Amino acid sequence: MEAVYHLFGAIPLESLQFGFVQKALLAVLLLTPLFGLLGTMAVNHQMAFFSDALGHSALTGIGLGILLGLRNDLAAMLIFGVIWALLILVIKRTGAASADTVISVFSSTSVAAGLLILAAGGGFAKYSSLLIGDILTIEDSELIWLLAALAAGVTLWAFIYNGLLLTSVNTPLARSRGVRTRLWESAFVVMVAVAVMLSIRWIGVLLINALLILPAAAGRNLARTIRQHAVITVCIALVCGVGGLLLSCETGTATGPTIVLCCAACYVLSLLGKGLRDRQKTPAAPAKQNELPPDAPSA
Repeated sequence: MEAVYHLFGAIPLESLQFGFVQKALLAVLLLTPLFGLLGTMAVNHQMAFFSDALGHSALTGIGLGILLGLRNDLAAMLIFGVIWALLILVIKRTGAASADTVISVFSSTSVAAGLLILAAGGGFAKYSSLLIGDILTIEDSELIWLLAALAAGVTLWAFIYNGLLLTSVNTPLARSRGVRTRLWESAFVVMVAVAVMLSIRWIGVLLINALLILPAAAGRNLARTIRQHAVITVCIALVCGVGGLLLSCETGTATGPTIVLCCAACYVLSLLGKGLRDRQKTPAAPAKQNELPPDAPSA
């Protein structure tokens, strides 16, 4: 860690001479690639609001942890987040409602239950910081958890991305090709749940979904192939994360919202870029191998 911090300190920016900013920068470098990779899967799998539902469930996890006597808030959030994610997936598989409807029901239920439990006796003020988050408060021990999550996320993405993408396009075809669709979907939602719960204190309940989806949505607008989508998304997430952090330090604005606004700006620019590319595309252009599938309409 010290060697990394020394490297950051050598950058001629006044804000990077402070230890807490150096830790926040390292956290951004660990978080943004992870969220970029998971975001590509969420966008292609039409689960854009999934992380939002999980972020809201963090409040319920903490509340239930208090009721059950768990002293470790992170453990309570992780346990409840994983259970909540798997429940969303199980209900979604029944086909009783569209994925957006199921996720919305779970999201509203979890945030209401969390607020109800935590507000009892006026105790919500202690946890109100979870709504916005503050990445400038991260500690070295927490960075280790983010490093482990990044390593696990990259490994998971390498193993299941193609199968999960085929599942999102045509589930019966994926099964006929030997893809273990239920297992890969379960592994994906568990990984998203773990990533969200580990980072919720620094990103915030209100912003976590934007950090996961905006870079992936912007990357999809610019990419022509699956590989380009992943690379462009991670690059956008990294640039917006680092740029937003440094900009917030220089201007004195809140870090999380500044990073998200940078991501939103990139998304707007990607729409303009996609519009220019579509005007130049010939109508009879043949499809390329590994080209991204078109966005499916929401149910």
